[in-house]
Amino acid sequence: MKKIFSTAAFFALTLTAFAQQPGDSLASANQPTTPNTSARDTSTLGTVAPGTGESTPGIMIDKIIAKVDNYYVLKSDLDRMFQEYKGSSQPNTPNECQCLESLIMNKFLVAKAEIDSVLLPDKTLENELTGRMDQMIGQYGSEKGIVEQFGKSLEQLKGELRSVVREQLLARQMQQKITEGVKITPSEVRQFFNAIPKDSIPYLPTEVEVGQIVRVAKVTREEKSRLRQRLFDIKKRVETGEDFATLAKESSEDVGSAQNGGNLGFAKRGTMLPEFEAASMKLKAGQMSDIVETEYGFHLIQLVEMRGQEYNARHILLRPEYARLDLSDPKRFLDSIRTRILSDSLKFEKAARDHSEDKITAETGGLIRDRESSSSKLALDTSMEPVLYLTLDTMKLGAISHPIEFRTDDGKSAMRILYYKTKLPPHYASLKDDYQKLAAYALNQKRNTSVEKWFAKSKAEVFIQVDPEYRDCSTLQSLIPSGQ
Repeated sequence: MKKIFSTAAFFALTLTAFAQQPGDSLASANQPTTPNTSARDTSTLGTVAPGTGESTPGIMIDKIIAKVDNYYVLKSDLDRMFQEYKGSSQPNTPNECQCLESLIMNKFLVAKAEIDSVLLPDKTLENELTGRMDQMIGQYGSEKGIVEQFGKSLEQLKGELRSVVREQLLARQMQQKITEGVKITPSEVRQFFNAIPKDSIPYLPTEVEVGQIVRVAKVTREEKSRLRQRLFDIKKRVETGEDFATLAKESSEDVGSAQNGGNLGFAKRGTMLPEFEAASMKLKAGQMSDIVETEYGFHLIQLVEMRGQEYNARHILLRPEYARLDLSDPKRFLDSIRTRILSDSLKFEKAARDHSEDKITAETGGLIRDRESSSSKLALDTSMEPVLYLTLDTMKLGAISHPIEFRTDDGKSAMRILYYKTKLPPHYASLKDDYQKLAAYALNQKRNTSVEKWFAKSKAEVFIQVDPEYRDCSTLQSLIPSGQ
């Protein structure tokens, strides 16, 4: 019988920690996976029943070890993060105090983001959740594999993950706001590298450069007809007296707005997708649109209110099912492109620029870049996208793969071919070979300094309380208010 994993295990497997390298105060997001408890709480420090947010005297199920405004850090958060780092191959593994500092700083950023009214667009959250699910699909082979392992549907898992990811993205957005004016110069990069002791220069793992050409699957006529008919039936129900908001909660696949009855709030003209906005602007308050197709799926729109250059609409979104998308055309197209490249009648870089439907990599001639450093050199280890890592393991240097099924960052089904361009053996970092990575490290350090200065000025605005067990941690002294 297959083991059913707990939700906590799911978090541990899927959450890429936004975060800080403990001991560096705040560092890059490219760290081992770390859950980040999102529950909010108004109780004092004590034990807590998982998932309840309520203090439970006498039962040591879990323990609140720090409070930051209305957010808290659990002992299980700290244990999980500490064990994650201990199990990694990173040098200078942080201690428990440094891990706790990292968790508290994340909560502080989220709390301050709310105080400063920093908003997180629903689209950003949905795209991130979809990306996390896609990583899990790559790891387990299919959506069915995830459901079998965790005993829950993909939508249930996304729902449980939503508040956690929201916190991570809010913290990231707040950090970006604090450091948006911070830049790095070539001379600062050289100074940063020259200041590293010779015996501490980073030893980098095997690195590779990989190109891709992506073609997205098109929705079949049958699938379009099915979705249109479903929305048409919903529209009929509203016209016969049912409530649009209630039906949105039941049926819409835009989970972020569905919980608000499909309401998207007020939007300025020019901020929504053109097709969506054009349909909305034709309506009077209370009226519904015809079925509208956008890159996200099919919408039924109802105008709530028009106010000058702003309008408030609610919608019901239905997305195509991945299993119903036709991948045969993208596969045939990429097979043809691959044949031309192998016969030297077309260069891979030109083919990527002209034909790849992944805009970001198309601009670089197909090269996949590290999201943190923007370097085209990717570590060939388990930090890499699982499917990409396993595929490269079967390829020879210079080879171009056959078309492979692929899920884009925004969740679209696609096919891609890969080009194994270069491979660099393990080596000590140098300005010549690793400038982009070193520049990213130097910039990150400079940003950390900015955040530390900002925190020193802002910490009086947010309530922080730490369990007495950890008050001797030297790294926490700057976080703990005097008198605790």
